[in-house]
Amino acid sequence: MALSLQDRNNAVKHMINPRSIAIIGASADFSKVNGRPLKHLLEKGYAGRIFPVNPKYTDIAGLTCYESIHTLPEAVDLAIVAVPARDVIASIEALGQRGVHSAVIFSSGFGEMGPEGKAQEQELAERAHAAGVVLCGPNCLGFVNAFDNIYATFSQYADGDTGAGPIAFVTQSGAFGTAIAALARQRGLGLGYFINTGNQVDLTFSELMLAVIDDPRIRVAAGYLEGLNDGAALVRLAERCHELGKPLVLTKVGRKASGMRAASSHTGAMAVEDVVFDAVIRQYGVLRARNEEQMLDMLEALSQDRVTSGNGLGIITQSGGAGVMMADRAEEVSLSVPELAQTTQIQLDEVMPSFGAAGNPVDVTGQFVAHPELLSKSVVAVMADPNIHVGIIWLQLMTAHVDKLVRIFSEIKAQTDKPFFVCWVAAPIEAVKRLNDLGIVVFGAGERAVEAVSALVKFNAFQKNKPKLKALPSTSSEEISKDLIDGVQQTVQASQWLSTAGIPMAPVALASSAEEAVAHWLAAQGPVALKIESPDIIHKTEIGGVLLNLNDETAVRNGYQTLMHRATSALPEAKLNGVLVQTMSKGHIELVIGVQRDPVFGIIVMVGLGGILVEVLKDVVFRRAPFDVDEGMQMLGELRMGSLLDGVRGQPGVDRKAIARMLADLSVWAHKMRPVLLELDLNPVLVGNNGPVAVDCVMVLRDER
Repeated sequence: MALSLQDRNNAVKHMINPRSIAIIGASADFSKVNGRPLKHLLEKGYAGRIFPVNPKYTDIAGLTCYESIHTLPEAVDLAIVAVPARDVIASIEALGQRGVHSAVIFSSGFGEMGPEGKAQEQELAERAHAAGVVLCGPNCLGFVNAFDNIYATFSQYADGDTGAGPIAFVTQSGAFGTAIAALARQRGLGLGYFINTGNQVDLTFSELMLAVIDDPRIRVAAGYLEGLNDGAALVRLAERCHELGKPLVLTKVGRKASGMRAASSHTGAMAVEDVVFDAVIRQYGVLRARNEEQMLDMLEALSQDRVTSGNGLGIITQSGGAGVMMADRAEEVSLSVPELAQTTQIQLDEVMPSFGAAGNPVDVTGQFVAHPELLSKSVVAVMADPNIHVGIIWLQLMTAHVDKLVRIFSEIKAQTDKPFFVCWVAAPIEAVKRLNDLGIVVFGAGERAVEAVSALVKFNAFQKNKPKLKALPSTSSEEISKDLIDGVQQTVQASQWLSTAGIPMAPVALASSAEEAVAHWLAAQGPVALKIESPDIIHKTEIGGVLLNLNDETAVRNGYQTLMHRATSALPEAKLNGVLVQTMSKGHIELVIGVQRDPVFGIIVMVGLGGILVEVLKDVVFRRAPFDVDEGMQMLGELRMGSLLDGVRGQPGVDRKAIARMLADLSVWAHKMRPVLLELDLNPVLVGNNGPVAVDCVMVLRDER
């Protein structure tokens, strides 16, 4: 019997923290995959009840071994399934019949094996759903709940010390995830949870992370992704993390996805999978790490308990060169290295050697070895500066002075409440451990320290300024007309829909004859543009299908005939609806604004500079709909050539807020239309003194209701 949502949630909770565990296919050989979970549970001190199941044994390690699932004395909270792939489905159905609602499946031989395996995996999912059993896996290492000594895994990671800590780590890869966990242990970072999702036939990365992020013992969430199917679930996870004030750090491979999805619009052509993923997670405050080492750097910075109230970085070094290098990197990752206040500089002058540097970066030189107070007083003075919100202290070697330096850093920590990090190049292992024990994070390279600081600053800033979108009026699919026809929509109708939604559109009319074109020109009372109208001709300029600034009867009449002739010559089979007559609009900046229905994240809005050159310039920004005006302003701020909006070389600036409002209004309309809207291209959008106006529109519908 399929589980209700509440029962499913309860099953997942019991899976992660079970009071009783059955091991299906258990082995007395603790070196085997099906023997290792029992070994770990016994050795690590699991306090719950354990029930091995295997008809080959009557007991294993002093525990009664049961012949079958049906003979289990109770419906356990969790079943570990470690049997051949051919026996997995029958085992899951038997678990459902016994009243067991959660299972972790080690067994491989499913979707990773090709079409036949995928078919078997699909059958497993369907049978598990019908049986009321939630699944982690198959083809997974299982999980560790180190807080409660629960080791539902055969991973090598469980062989060593898995001291619980404030990090929840969920990984789609077993082997690489284990490597990351081992590196975390090497750094002294405690993983409270280690979960491998495997093939994700049922429970996904986001659902499993949601199951553990509420644990008050967890301070930071981290994940390794190889792919993503449910973007909405990831967004819900990100929102929950920020409700709880807990950072979410992701490493996702496949940044350079091969190929672009075929699409009619520029938005679709530009919306490469990873570009959209990166934009959406930033929109919801998720931090992205390039690789496993950067992920761990971020986790170290985010696991400490101090927060930043701004992005001002104070750099105190033993080397002028190191300070410059870190200052350069700080600027690249949007940190500020502000000039110190005059009072701070006076304090520094009182303690600094004459050959030191009291600016920011501050170079205290190697003199602090002989005079320890030089370093402590300098750092405390810098950290007290109102423009400094976080600090990095850089030094190297100093093997003979570990005791002295540990004491100095301990004193510094006691005298400031702002976060600071030590960058100690070639630090003695003993020094790193002792500082970590004091809650002081140590990095081995300057740029790594700066990037970790940037992650902390970004998270704290997002927490402080989390976007709050007003509740949208609910729109059911029944409220959208049933008469819509899939495919490219007629421009006049599409423009009317958008105008009604508050999107500024240039007036446009359709002419089916030269006489009608002239009549529409007369009604416009000024110069017009003529454009061929055909569902088969999306990019009109490519066939010469646009004529501009026509302002007399002869030009309009001849223009109509010219466009019809060009279209017929270029595409004889094209369906021609006529010619659009549109009032000429003014604007000295060209944008493209578009919408794409992304298969993972749903409705995505894009803005870019360049109009028809957008695919050449590739200066575009994406957001998941819906969003507000503030988010629209953020989008404009991320454009590389966004300074053009403020005016250059004598051109006046434009109203950024008017563009942001257009983006936000479009995002709300597109979100409501998500069951039917496939893509939309407003290109170009001309921006001038009177704000933005879209002068061309391609709208494609595909009803998914």
